[in-house]
Amino acid sequence: MAKAFASSADLEDKQPTLEILADGVYALTAEGDPNVGAIEGEDFLVCFEAMATPVAAREWLALLREHTDKPIRYLVLSHYHAVRVLGASAFDADVVVAHERTKALITERGKQDWESEYGRMPRLFKDPGSIPGLTWPTLTFTDGLTIDLGAGRGDLMLRYLGRGHTEGDIVAWLPQQKVLFAGDLVEAQAALYTGDSYHREWASGTLDGVAALEAEALVGGRGPVVRGRDAVGAAIGQTRDFLRVMIAEVTAVQEAGGSLKEAFERVRAALAPRYGMWPIFEHCLPFDVSRLWDELLGVERPHIWTAARDREIWDLLQG
Repeated sequence: MAKAFASSADLEDKQPTLEILADGVYALTAEGDPNVGAIEGEDFLVCFEAMATPVAAREWLALLREHTDKPIRYLVLSHYHAVRVLGASAFDADVVVAHERTKALITERGKQDWESEYGRMPRLFKDPGSIPGLTWPTLTFTDGLTIDLGAGRGDLMLRYLGRGHTEGDIVAWLPQQKVLFAGDLVEAQAALYTGDSYHREWASGTLDGVAALEAEALVGGRGPVVRGRDAVGAAIGQTRDFLRVMIAEVTAVQEAGGSLKEAFERVRAALAPRYGMWPIFEHCLPFDVSRLWDELLGVERPHIWTAARDREIWDLLQG
């Protein structure tokens, strides 16, 4: 029996959990749905990620407002994917921050990504008609940006650690509190989406940079908050292992003169025993393997995913 396309059959709402990681540091997780966060400054808020629609974002903000009524000065976007950014208008932030490459990617492929992700994950797009259009950063940076939180709260450091999940991913690091919002550079008990990725750089230097921060609490792109140095290391290690297994299996098939379909089956067989029951595993894998196949053949930048291309790859590999 053919699998339902991507997450189109995943229609059951997930239970959100708001956690306080330190004084004025919040994270919202939801059983494998995309995570979001917020950090209090002296008289303002920094929010991290915007969810897929303004309606979905307002549900998160209603929970946050049970803890703080400070105005939102900064909205930080870890990367350009639609489920992370299209709810931005609900935040009414003074400044929308992203990496300069993220802004370029929105220009290049934001509209196609919106249509693609809506088809893949319709449940996350609560009231899609509420989206006013593409989200545009108003402040970008290259290597890093530091926000002084004031009132003895220390700094929030936005860092670009290298290409990974996309070419523009950033993390939000609180060195005083030892809390890291890693975006989709790290997943905790959730499968990786790598359809727009740079697998070899991600698995090596980029994750080395994440690990070097020595966080004691980490909010990944999906999955539960992880606490403690060992648990953070395990989440980073799981992400690295997922990537390295994929690279090894696809390389082996290409060197043997095999096909994309053969590579997909080998990757699934290698990863499923450990990761197959984690959220969005079957959803991600065809797009992951397709991008990695191209990358190992020398295609430097990911092809643009469209709704039509999504279906083509799905039918070829999961049909």
